[in-house]
Order: sequence, then C-alpha cells, then structure tokens
Amino acid sequence: MNSSLFLFRHCMVCIAVILPGLASQAQDTLRITLPAAEQQFIQNNLSILSAKFDITVAQAEIIQARLYNNPNVEVSGNLYNPDLRKYLDISNRTGQYVIQVEQLVTLAGKRNKQIKLATTNARIAEYQFYDLLRTLRYSLRSNYFSILRKYQSRAAYEVQIKTLQQLNAAYSDLQAKGVVTLKDAVRIRSLLYTLQAEQTALDNELNDLQAELQLLLGDNHHYYLPMEADNDLATLQQFPLQSLVDTAYSNRYDLKAADAYTLGTQQNLQLQKARRTPDLQLGFEFDKRGAHVDNATFLHAAMDIPFFNRNQGNIKAAQAQVEQSKVLHKQQQFTVENEVQKAYVKALNTDRMLDSFDPAFRQQFDKLLQGITENFQKKNISLLEFTDFYESWRDNVLRFNQLRNEKDQAKEALNFAIGKALFN
Repeated sequence: MNSSLFLFRHCMVCIAVILPGLASQAQDTLRITLPAAEQQFIQNNLSILSAKFDITVAQAEIIQARLYNNPNVEVSGNLYNPDLRKYLDISNRTGQYVIQVEQLVTLAGKRNKQIKLATTNARIAEYQFYDLLRTLRYSLRSNYFSILRKYQSRAAYEVQIKTLQQLNAAYSDLQAKGVVTLKDAVRIRSLLYTLQAEQTALDNELNDLQAELQLLLGDNHHYYLPMEADNDLATLQQFPLQSLVDTAYSNRYDLKAADAYTLGTQQNLQLQKARRTPDLQLGFEFDKRGAHVDNATFLHAAMDIPFFNRNQGNIKAAQAQVEQSKVLHKQQQFTVENEVQKAYVKALNTDRMLDSFDPAFRQQFDKLLQGITENFQKKNISLLEFTDFYESWRDNVLRFNQLRNEKDQAKEALNFAIGKALFN
C-alpha cells in the first residue's frame, strides 16, 4: 500500500502546475503582441493592399476630369486632277486641299462640376478604404483575443490530461494487481477520454481561428501565439454613452462616406442641369481653291438646339438620388447610434459580470484542489468525490476564460462601433 500511495503522489504532482498554451510548440510558432499583429496586418493584408488601388483609380478620375477636350484637325486633298491627269494634286499652283481645325468648348461650367464630382468620388473611395480597414482590424483583434483565451483554456485541459494519463496508467497497473476495482479504473479512463475529446474539439476551433489570423496577417507559414495585452487604454466607466456616440460621429468612415455620397448626388444634380446647355463647337477652315475665291478661310461655330433633349430624364434621376441619399444618410446615422448603444450596454454587462468574480477565487480554488488531492492520497475522500471536484475545477477555469473572452469581444465590438480602438 505504501508503494501505491507513492504512485498516487507522483501522479498528482502536476495538477497544481499551470502549463503554457501548448506543451510543445512547433519551430515555426511565433509569439506575437497585439501591436505587432496590427502592424503586420497593415503591411501584409492582401485585402488592404488591393483596396488601396481603388483610391488610385478614383484619384485618376480627377486627373481625367481636369483634362480639356482635344482639338480635331482634318486635312482633305485632291485625289485626281482630270485636267492635268495627275494624282494627288495638292500643289499650291494647280492643286486643291482643305484644312479644318475644330475645338469643342464645354459651357455652363460642366468641366468644373465634373472635377468637383470626381473629387467627391475619390473622397468616398478613401472613406470606404478606411471603413474596410476598420472592419478587418475588428476581425483581427476579435480573432486575436479568441485565440488567446482558448489557449488559456487549453492549459486547463493540458494539466488534467497529463495528470490523468499518468493516473490512468497507474490505475490500470493497480487494477491488474487487484489493488483497485475495475469500476474506479474505468471511471478514470472515461474521464480521460472525455477530456481528450473536448481538447480535440478545442484544437479544431483553434485551427480555424489560426487560419483566419494567418489570412489577416498575410502569412500562412507561422503559427501565432497571442500574448496578454496591456490594459492601458481608457476604462468604460470614464465615458457616458453620448460621448461615445459623438466619437463615432467623428471616426466612423461609413458615416463620412454617406455624407460624401449625399454631397456627390447634389453635385451630380448640378452637373446634369448644366448639361441642358449644349456645348459649342468652334472651327477654322482653309480652302485652297474649292470655294468662291482661292485661299478662302472660314470660321465655323456649331451648337445643338435644345429643342427635344434638355436632359430631362437624367435631371429627374439625379433629383431622386439626392432625396434617396438623404434617407440613406439618416439611416446610416441611426445605425451608428444603434450599434454604439448596443455595444455599450453589452460591454457594461460583461464588465459587471466579470468584476463580480473575486480575484482571489481562482487561487483559492487551486489551493483547495491541492488539499483535495492530498486528502485523496490519504484516502480521506473517494475517487468519485475527487473526480467531481476535478471536473468542477476544470469547469471553473473554462468559464472564467470564457467570461474574459466575452469581455474582450464586447470591448472590441464597442471599439468597432465607435470606429476607434479606445478600449482594451
């Protein structure tokens, strides 16, 4: 029996040991802080790199809108002179040729209105880029904290599985010798298999999250291990709800894009109204000897008569777009306010819930587990009581990490809603 107690004591040593997220890490595993992850995300994320070209395209449209219409030059000459029986007779003495130069002149300020509209569209493209950046950064930070908390939960499984593997081996040996019953050995083995199955499910979740994180960071050659972030940002209690809504008004680029879109529809309406005025076609013509006199020169001026088409349809469509943009802007503003309010209440609730936990509770629980272990070694408690407390300890650790993750996610949702990483 003394040898059995020695085996039990040896098997229980690692229960009080808190292992890192993984017992062994691959060579390509990297520990990464949140600021380092965000920096790598900005540099390597392919969606961001691709979206930057949308801004370049929109800015190129401004350049195009600034350009003037090209002049048109037309030259025509005599193909065959029947009197002289001469081909391509365009000589000054006997030939005939005509030179025309024409220039389209836009009226009613259409060019300046097109420049303003193109500038607004470029601003919208920039706002859409920054809103995409806000969305992807939220995905990054949310993913980062999910992985962090799941690794911390995995540590609880690692402690228990490693201990139960040794305990299962010891119980199998003792059961074969008749020292312990088959029922006790099977209970240990059943608990071990349950924990291994749960750990496998957790590992699969971590694998999915790792794949998302690698995609966001633009690197699928490393396995990333997040590190605990420093809580040096503002606390939630410092800010009333209205101040956060005001912050969202200043930082939400989707709302700024809605503002710019409203302005763009108004500018487009002015442009469509200006297009009621036809453009002027000016031209100069030189005719060598085909007119009423030799070396005749002419000045041309042409303009469409706005009798049928006065751009009525486009003007009506532009007016409808202006009214639609006002409704969409109001809807976007309401959405921003609603998202901030919802995220704020959720963050408050998770804060209160986590703050209600005594910080010393886990340490007391771990210390109690050590006492339970010693009593089990001394046969003061049964295996059933020991395994029940063992499962309770695991559930407590998992629940605590889940609450921390819920708090992290609530704060990140609030950061996303206000458009600024104000909370951590």
